[in-house]
Amino acid sequence: MTGQFEPLPGGGAAAPLDEVEISILRSLAVQLLELVGPGTEPAGAGEDDMLAALFVEGPSEPPSDPVLARLFPDAYGGPDLVPDDDVQAASAEFRRYTENDLRARKREDALALVRALDALSAENGGAVLRLKPDECRQWLGALNDLRLAIGTRLEVTDEDDGGELLRLPDSDPRKPMVLAYYWLGGLQETLVEALMG
Repeated sequence: MTGQFEPLPGGGAAAPLDEVEISILRSLAVQLLELVGPGTEPAGAGEDDMLAALFVEGPSEPPSDPVLARLFPDAYGGPDLVPDDDVQAASAEFRRYTENDLRARKREDALALVRALDALSAENGGAVLRLKPDECRQWLGALNDLRLAIGTRLEVTDEDDGGELLRLPDSDPRKPMVLAYYWLGGLQETLVEALMG
């Protein structure tokens, strides 16, 4: 894997990507879109529909899928951390009015990643991805969501230093996802550095 972001003059960032990297990124983003699910907002919504969408209530219970629960966590720690009924009710209320917007943003970020990759014209086995500053923010969000999803499936914890996962034998079926997890982390890190530099 070769892709590392570098700052662009005037803002934004660029990274060379080979065909395999483009394919992996696109596939992961499409899987994330499928996991997050379709939006509830009507297609071609007018101004009145957009105003009504502000008052649409979302779910009040956390998702049962561990990845979705990680992408859409409880606001106040959830019943496992804070068993107080008032805190649980506040958490459910917060989720009801924020989860739909959060899902929409995660969809938009993943779609921005897919569209940017689809716009590349790969020559000689690769292409240079150039992102404007606003696209960089969406890419950071999508890369973070992809890492959270993969890390949850791999059961990565805050205490993991990564050494154990990196020492998995090549025959382990988790190995490709481990490599993708660390590669995405490198992309994310270099994108942050490019934006700060």
